[in-house]
Amino acid sequence: QVQLVESGGGLVQAGGSLRLSCAASGGTFNDYAMGWFRQKPGKEREFVGAISRFGGTTAYEDSVKGRFTISRDNAKNMQYLQMNTVKSEDTAVYYCAAKFGSMRSAEDEYDYWGQGTQVTVSS
Repeated sequence: QVQLVESGGGLVQAGGSLRLSCAASGGTFNDYAMGWFRQKPGKEREFVGAISRFGGTTAYEDSVKGRFTISRDNAKNMQYLQMNTVKSEDTAVYYCAAKFGSMRSAEDEYDYWGQGTQVTVSS
């Protein structure tokens, strides 16, 4: 059983930056591809990006490409989402997720989820 805890959310001005962190415990971290998802107000949860087990491959949703960067530190069992040049439409609850094996973008392929952290972008 893997436990995931997100941190780093908060209020940020449009054009600013924020870094989200996800701490994992209870499993072998590098057995899992990791992902970030978000749920905007009144919307379904959506894929933001993912990173492969050893960090060699990343994938991003089109609207965040070039602005967001996912990284991981397997020695610390941590995943990160660096959010730059944030926009009001990035306001959402952000979730960390773990998927055993290879990286995917489909929400239903992920095995474990964090509780989410709120990011609010003010314009």
